[in-house]
Amino acid sequence: MDDLVGALGRWSAGRGSLYLLLASRLRELIDDGRLPGGTLLPPDRVLAAGLAVGRTTVVAAYDLLRQEGRLTRRRGSGTWVPHGSPSSARAETANPMFLNLLEPPDGVLQFACAGPLRPPPSLFEAHRRALSHLPADDLGYHPLGHPRLRSALAAHFTAAGTPTSPDEVLVTSGGQQALALITRALVAPGDEVLVEAPTYPGALDLFREAAAVITTAPPGGLADALPHRRPALVYAVPTFHNPTGHTLSPLERRRLVRVAGDTPLVFDDALADLDFTGAPAPPLVPSVLAVGSLSKVVWGGLRVGWVRAPAALVARLARFKAVHDLGSAVLDQFAAAELVRDFEAVRAERVAHLRTSHDHLCALLRAELPEWEFTPVEGGQTLWVRLPGTDAAAFAQVALRHGVAVLPGRALDASGGSTDRLRLPFVATPEVISQAVTGLAAAWRRFATEPAGAPVVPTIAV
Repeated sequence: MDDLVGALGRWSAGRGSLYLLLASRLRELIDDGRLPGGTLLPPDRVLAAGLAVGRTTVVAAYDLLRQEGRLTRRRGSGTWVPHGSPSSARAETANPMFLNLLEPPDGVLQFACAGPLRPPPSLFEAHRRALSHLPADDLGYHPLGHPRLRSALAAHFTAAGTPTSPDEVLVTSGGQQALALITRALVAPGDEVLVEAPTYPGALDLFREAAAVITTAPPGGLADALPHRRPALVYAVPTFHNPTGHTLSPLERRRLVRVAGDTPLVFDDALADLDFTGAPAPPLVPSVLAVGSLSKVVWGGLRVGWVRAPAALVARLARFKAVHDLGSAVLDQFAAAELVRDFEAVRAERVAHLRTSHDHLCALLRAELPEWEFTPVEGGQTLWVRLPGTDAAAFAQVALRHGVAVLPGRALDASGGSTDRLRLPFVATPEVISQAVTGLAAAWRRFATEPAGAPVVPTIAV
């Protein structure tokens, strides 16, 4: 049922009766083959609870599609898509974080994905300088990454305390591709992957796509869980953990590395530079596969990331990357090299904005939603918020109908927990955060006091 709710996406963000909006999205999923013939749909009451609507809304939507021949309903047997409907060759993601990005512009505030919303002036200047360095006789295909950026990154890591050669750096199209390549190289179907619960949902989708068996430990608990498991890969977010904000101490990092032994250990360090105190990111551990990215420090649209790993593994990952895209965009890599060389100034600008937005979001939540529980963080870009006694996924449906898309905790937790949690980013401007909290507060009042299912016109537009 969770996959169906995720696949429905922002189904209720339009105007009109909820049952018509629901029927329209279900019709789209059936016609596109994403709900193939033979798919059994959830019972009326179960889907209604998951979508935070009245049962009559689901019944009316199902009945409309039954009349169209797109659904079969039989008392005692349930509701299913009849055979002969289009079928999909492979299952697609139902992760609401990705599905929200795929939605067309519809006036809904994007609070389900975290990343810088606006490119900073430094990015424009970096591209201006990069243009002057573009060679006239370069083919432009560099699966390992352009030597200019690989050298700049190696020098950056060395200066930060981890001696690194360019051969130990692979440039990728963002941190997501870095994780995808590592998964492709090191995880086979049926392999165990040990992760924290909750964790970054983009990594979970990659491990599921690889048909891995995902096992979990709480944030900071991987070292305790490892002696009892035999994973093919361990994935951790050690600094400003996504989504909780937890950071492993140097002692905890050394213990995790020691306990992992020969098991490949991935440190996702995409958030490691976002420390509100201005402290530098912890040095990379040479034996660990370190994933990084400029998308959180500079801009989400700058799709430049990297893997720092032993040279032999970097060469292997590059062979997979060559098949995928022949290499990342050279102009972006040249701009990234300029930004890396002036990294402290770039980082300071980003951290100052995040610290202001974090404090603003915390103050608004305390004032407008005092029932919600959270702990302020010292870096990163999200708060992990508890909605006491509440199914956060159901609340997210109501929030959507008030014009705000949020990410419920269940989407980040492979153990099935975190059902009362929301991940709230503080990446936007204070003005946009104020709009979002206004919408969330209105949704909370309706969710707590009124019966589900009443049509709601979105109250926020940008």
